[in-house]
Amino acid sequence: MSAEAVLREQICMLAKSMFDRGLTGGSTGNISARTDDGGLLVSPTGHSFGRLDPARLSRFDDKGRLIDGDKPTKEMPLHSAFYETRKSAGAVVHLHSCHSVAWSLMPDANEDNFLPPLTPYAIMKLGKVKLLPFFLPGDSAIGEAIRGLAGKRTAVMLANHGPVVAGKDVEAACNAIEELEDTARLAIMMRGFQPRMLSENQIASIVDRFEVEWEK
Repeated sequence: MSAEAVLREQICMLAKSMFDRGLTGGSTGNISARTDDGGLLVSPTGHSFGRLDPARLSRFDDKGRLIDGDKPTKEMPLHSAFYETRKSAGAVVHLHSCHSVAWSLMPDANEDNFLPPLTPYAIMKLGKVKLLPFFLPGDSAIGEAIRGLAGKRTAVMLANHGPVVAGKDVEAACNAIEELEDTARLAIMMRGFQPRMLSENQIASIVDRFEVEWEK
């Protein structure tokens, strides 16, 4: 089996896993990954994560031209923006996961550091998550907002919409976005209980030990 065939199967397997566990529903969410020749494989528009067909993924060449497969997700601007600004990105995932969306609705959500420091794992996998304002789905302005971060963030949260995470490969991106959702769920569970957050010194130790990108 070719490397691209393996990647197609992996994209669909991971997407179905997230769908089966309720991280996205219906035909929501989209996922993309770099191919060895510099092109992209992208989930098609209007397709459920639970039923993606490896043979029907949208295929782009290294010039960004659609060359095969079904029509791609309307959220291509956000995928393209991450690949353009983060050269290390090998995959991008966008979900409508419930708890992260709920946390984005809170009036006191931190725009610069969306997730509260409850565990080390979100820090390790995501760094600081930027909360972006609401945009219409598919709006090219989402891509411009991500480009405005100049590649300094691996993840953003689209307010009232859902998270977007870039990773070195498709498995890393999926693991990171699941950590984002888990941390948002913990934040909601602990709201009003005055939980013990990680201290500034503890956060600094995590950032240093695991070489986390952590914009000051």
